[in-house]
Amino acid sequence: MRIIAGELRHRPLASPGDADTTRPYPDRVKESLFQLLRGHCEGAAVLDAFSGVGSIGLECVSRGALRVVMVEQDKRVAEFLRRNVEALGVGDRCDVVVGDALGAGALARCPRPLHLAFFDPPYALMEDAVGFARVMGQVSRAIALLDDTGFVVLRVPWPLTHVVGEVKPTSSRPRRFKPKASERERWKREMRRGAPARAVEETVDLTPEEIEAAMRGEAIEAHAAASPKPPRVTPDLTLPNASGPEVHEYRGMAVLLYMKKKG
Repeated sequence: MRIIAGELRHRPLASPGDADTTRPYPDRVKESLFQLLRGHCEGAAVLDAFSGVGSIGLECVSRGALRVVMVEQDKRVAEFLRRNVEALGVGDRCDVVVGDALGAGALARCPRPLHLAFFDPPYALMEDAVGFARVMGQVSRAIALLDDTGFVVLRVPWPLTHVVGEVKPTSSRPRRFKPKASERERWKREMRRGAPARAVEETVDLTPEEIEAAMRGEAIEAHAAASPKPPRVTPDLTLPNASGPEVHEYRGMAVLLYMKKKG
């Protein structure tokens, strides 16, 4: 991970190296985003919510931002963020806040007048209806702090959908197995011996009927295909106080740009 342009160009950023902990923008997407925001970083006041190790906030600093407030809740990740700020020698332009990006304190520390705000919440939060509502509420409050030419940038999984209605568990005590042929055969042998199946990384939940089918050697995929999938809907991404969103799609993600509604 590195800074891609500006005074700190090519400088590396320390990170935990764990894709489950941080999810930085790919360089190509980051470059495309800052092309869209060309001319908006110089002298700007910036909020970087869900900052991670600072990939976006420090990119803004490198491109001329005057002050950047970076909010990260994970204390371990925030240590990497502080380390990056110190290593780059930009502590005079950066404030690191360890806290909830969706809390009132994040916006209380927000520089004013705000010109750019970046939100990069966990995808799971955006795919959950309640989490989605929390994020969009905070985005709306950040939009209210924007100057007349500023932007809020929200990164989301794409396409973004929500399950309609409640999804009930298929079993009170689901069993798991990895659906590869070699793993399936080993699992069946262990089950016949009465040994518990070992945990594996990529798993699916099985109903009692599917377990019996697996023991008979039947294809799990056929049973999964026969199970009805819950309906999904695309949530409303508009906000009453905002113009947009302007949607820029990339592989598996989208970047949404909002501006304060005029008048």
